[in-house]
Amino acid sequence: MYEKITSEVREAIEAIIGKENVLSGAEKTVDYSHDEFSLREIAREPELVVKPETEYQVAEILKLASGRMVPVTPRGGATGLCGGCVPVCGGIVLSLERMNRVLEIDTENQLAVAEAGLRLSDLATAVEYAGLYFPPHPGDESAMVGGLIATNAGGSRAVKYGTIRSYVRGLEVVSPTGDVLQLGGKFIKSSTGYSLMHLFVGSEGTLGVITKAVIQLIAKPALTRSLVVPFAELEPAIDTVPLLLKRGIVPMAVEFLEVEPIALAEEYLRLKWPTKMGKTHLLIILDANSEEEMDRLSQVVADVCVEKEAMNIFIAETPSRQEEVLSIRSKIYEAIKAGTVEILDISVPRAEIAGHVRKVGEIARKYDIWLPTFGHAADGNIHTHIMKARYMNGQMVPVPVSEWRDKVDKVREELFRDCRERGGVISGEHGIGLVKKPYLALVLDEKQIDLMRGIKKVFDPAGIMNPGKIFD
Repeated sequence: MYEKITSEVREAIEAIIGKENVLSGAEKTVDYSHDEFSLREIAREPELVVKPETEYQVAEILKLASGRMVPVTPRGGATGLCGGCVPVCGGIVLSLERMNRVLEIDTENQLAVAEAGLRLSDLATAVEYAGLYFPPHPGDESAMVGGLIATNAGGSRAVKYGTIRSYVRGLEVVSPTGDVLQLGGKFIKSSTGYSLMHLFVGSEGTLGVITKAVIQLIAKPALTRSLVVPFAELEPAIDTVPLLLKRGIVPMAVEFLEVEPIALAEEYLRLKWPTKMGKTHLLIILDANSEEEMDRLSQVVADVCVEKEAMNIFIAETPSRQEEVLSIRSKIYEAIKAGTVEILDISVPRAEIAGHVRKVGEIARKYDIWLPTFGHAADGNIHTHIMKARYMNGQMVPVPVSEWRDKVDKVREELFRDCRERGGVISGEHGIGLVKKPYLALVLDEKQIDLMRGIKKVFDPAGIMNPGKIFD
């Protein structure tokens, strides 16, 4: 179906973007063959890596690729965890790393205009310098704007502020046939035809290439405060969340954490978590615009936690102490990464979290495998880590491949089936990509998948855009 890249095609691409921005050969392209998914067996080397700098260059490359039936895989920061930017059919990896500018911070409309290759950390710096705030904050600072939008990235603040989808006001997109589309804009409301822009949010590079985004910002809250609340068991910790919401408290974030991964992150960072009490901890982050409001919110949270039999309440009030607590939480994955096969991001109704986590425990015992689990308690997004290590005497100890390799697919499928039974979905923020593709039909009926295939065909009639992802 797809064609190999001829010398003629390569020369045409070099004429568009310059020879120095076209890479080939294993030693130069190997870093572009994978994302952060741990098993390198899914990696595939592209024939060419191309690095355009403008939307015009992207358009010319896609026109060429579409005409010659060459597959194209868009790539941002490659921080994904499900093989979303793996070039499974070879062809071209189109890296957006050179399209990395903040084009505008519009303080009047509270908007940022940024290129798709801008890193999250650089966006946050520019926005904060302007005195504004970008609420969604997915975990990896090196993720790029285009990739965040292409996967509808979330993060811990989604309960109050929503996912990336809620902040995309406009997109510049290049279609697979090389047309540059301006979708949305600096306005908030539109009832003007189908929202084509929102089709690209979460499309994982299968419909076209996002080159530019208009992103909504807000005023930065004056104060934040982090509370660490230990519980003897999981259920009362999880039951605290709906009660908080019923009492009118919508925290910036509520994370539930098991003590084992916390201990490993402490050791990894040489920092101290506020307590070692209990089995499950809630990390509750509040924001407010005055000390009075913050104290009121904190008191209500404390009352609810005590009502649900919290063992204690620890407040990280100073900026330095908050930074330590947040660093430990955000670096848990880094602390256990060497022993991780895969991070799941199942999303279930909030009331189903405890039941699903209990099921995780049952499956861990059934297969004799370590499955540390934590996540976003207030939005139902659960991160179970399928491990190739054990937790023993406060340390992460590797186990032989023979003890975990044949269990991974079985564990993943059982957890996805439990997710389906609880009315959930198999991805809340990471996307489907390559790794989760075989399981999509577990949670979506065939009619929905057929409609998605139809949309794909309309946008990408030649089927060149990131082939092999989400569905076949």
